[in-house]
Amino acid sequence: NTQPLNPRQFSMTESLGEEQAENLALIMDVPLEISVEIGRTKKVIKDILELTTGSLVVLDKLAGDQVDIYANGQCIAKGDVVVVLGPSGSGKSTFLRCLNRLEEPTGGHIFFEGTDITDPKVNINVHRQKMGMVFQQFNLFPHKTVIDNLTMAPVKLLGKSKDEAKKDAMDLLERVGLAEKANAYPNQLSGGQKQRIAIAGILAMQPQCIVLDEPTAMLDPNGRDEVMTTLLKLNREKNMTVVLITHYMEEAVLADRVVVMDAGKILTQGTPEDVFSQAELLKKHRLDVPQATELAYRLRGCGVKFDKLPLNAEQCVKMLEEVLS
Repeated sequence: NTQPLNPRQFSMTESLGEEQAENLALIMDVPLEISVEIGRTKKVIKDILELTTGSLVVLDKLAGDQVDIYANGQCIAKGDVVVVLGPSGSGKSTFLRCLNRLEEPTGGHIFFEGTDITDPKVNINVHRQKMGMVFQQFNLFPHKTVIDNLTMAPVKLLGKSKDEAKKDAMDLLERVGLAEKANAYPNQLSGGQKQRIAIAGILAMQPQCIVLDEPTAMLDPNGRDEVMTTLLKLNREKNMTVVLITHYMEEAVLADRVVVMDAGKILTQGTPEDVFSQAELLKKHRLDVPQATELAYRLRGCGVKFDKLPLNAEQCVKMLEEVLS
């Protein structure tokens, strides 16, 4: 089990300039157990990334042999749950679609498992198999049963036998809690069940990372809960990397890290606590905050002194009890 880098692991840390120190902070989430130096060559950064199997790193500028990591560069480490927020048209979907080149980046570099997937020589289809993508639509064949939907790709693309693919598919259905729906057709499923089947279909391709573009947007509250419970279970049990766009703030608070975008740029990022403590900034950019955060924010405006803003009802009740006691 690797641990995030510590600044003390870097040589010459004490003599870093302000800009170098900022760059150093940007890569603290990369799970490495080695010491590296500021001013790495392209070859060295590639070697480092090869040690972070399953990590996905976006480097927005390569200047000569030196790597500059800017504030709008992202590191998504293996096992992270990252939620991307932003108003409509902010660039969220474009960002996600660039990660497996469904849209071609106009600049920069994207490293996945140590490979620069923006390199024209790279077989992008190989990497797409390692990075599953789920959309708002359920993408199931309506004339085929659930089990048939799940076995088609592994048989045709991974070369599995039908018996092996069926066994794996049943295991996946057990994992997403829908084994009893194996012989059902999509029109016999609820929206939440369809989306969980779609996630199982992606997992059948054995990806390292799953990327989801508003997978709960068309679902009712129960369906949203089903999908998020499934994703968090996969992350916890399989160390599956999850990158998710959502407009539901109660989903965002479940992430390890939240990234907020607007006009194609990253406004802020951090833990849910860090991001939602900036309620005024989020509101300025037409974004909501969790209901518990909104209540505490308004009470703070009326003079109630909260040390920090809560993320859920339980935290809000506890803070109110402390304030009123």
